[in-house]
Amino acid sequence: MAKKETIGRTFAVVGGLCLVCSIIVSGAAVSLKPTQQRNQALDVQTNIVSVAGLGRDNVAETYDRFIDARLLDLTTDKLTDKSAAGFNQRNAAKDPETSIQLSPDEDPAGIRRRANLAPVYLAKDENGELDSIILPIHGQGLWSTMYAFVAVAPDGNTIKGITYYEQGETPGLGGEVENPNWRAQFVGKKLFDENGKPALRVVKGGAPQGAPSSVDGLSGATLTSDGVQKTFEFWFGEQGYGPFLAKVREGELNNG
Repeated sequence: MAKKETIGRTFAVVGGLCLVCSIIVSGAAVSLKPTQQRNQALDVQTNIVSVAGLGRDNVAETYDRFIDARLLDLTTDKLTDKSAAGFNQRNAAKDPETSIQLSPDEDPAGIRRRANLAPVYLAKDENGELDSIILPIHGQGLWSTMYAFVAVAPDGNTIKGITYYEQGETPGLGGEVENPNWRAQFVGKKLFDENGKPALRVVKGGAPQGAPSSVDGLSGATLTSDGVQKTFEFWFGEQGYGPFLAKVREGELNNG
């Protein structure tokens, strides 16, 4: 009998310890959540001001001063009056009420669903004039979904910068999408041809000298390079930012 009571007491102690630990862990998670959210927001802001060419010093202050975060309605190709602050594009893409299902023919980037709204970041210069349009893009690589920001000049066609900020490709191969030297090739390249069609090409074996819309593929990472190519095809096509940037090229962007 005493043995049973000892076993019961042991289970009671273990159960109590588990309960206490779970309360502590849950409490820590709740208390740390605001800090995690602030850090996530700061990380996004850091990548945006960096690709906009605004440096990485005093990020929050620089972001507040020079970046106008808006929401683009991809169903109408118009900027809304709503701020992009707090908008989670990934969550919106999972909800059938705030996204669309893409057919295989519509989905070269392999994202399956596209949110109806997308954050657009208008970067201004010291005089308050539009300097670049920062657009988030994502698509499948070899092993992962690769997330990036592309900075487009006010002409709606010329790339001013690109940064991949989240990816799980093979280090030293596909992971070189984060290599500054490779990303630098995109600067000055044209997104569209004379007919307004997506023109950027990631070329296996090296882009032709002086090609206005071609960059070198990543050495030893053909499938990752293909993923970059297809990401650009989707996001600068009809289902992505293509119609919006066509309006930019026509001078319809509201700079206010």
